Amino acid sequence: MSALHLIGAGEQAMAFMRTVRRKLKSAVAPTVFLALLGYFSWNVTRGNLGLQSYHERQVDMMQAAKDLAAAKAELASWERRIKGLGSSRLDTDSLDERSRAMLNLADPSDIVVMYPKGDKLF
Repeated sequence: MSALHLIGAGEQAMAFMRTVRRKLKSAVAPTVFLALLGYFSWNVTRGNLGLQSYHERQVDMMQAAKDLAAAKAELASWERRIKGLGSSRLDTDSLDERSRAMLNLADPSDIVVMYPKGDKLF
């Protein structure tokens, strides 16, 4: 009786192992699918070409556009100044005025007219 009882227990163990193996095999595909889904979801949001990187690039582009506009404004200002130094348009009084302003000098007979803070001459 004891030997039959052991054979039955072995068969039960084999049946149990087959059931476990079958369930594991059926769980492999969904697990792999979920892992791939998680991987691609993470990359969509935080990867090199993801939404977060896209937003950061947009912010960088807006900052670069602002920097470009500021550089163009400065370039236009310098071009205006350079045009004023042309030989046909050179005014000795304005040249003298600017040189004194740049060197922070004044003649004792000069009349100083102060401009408002936001209204610069140059």
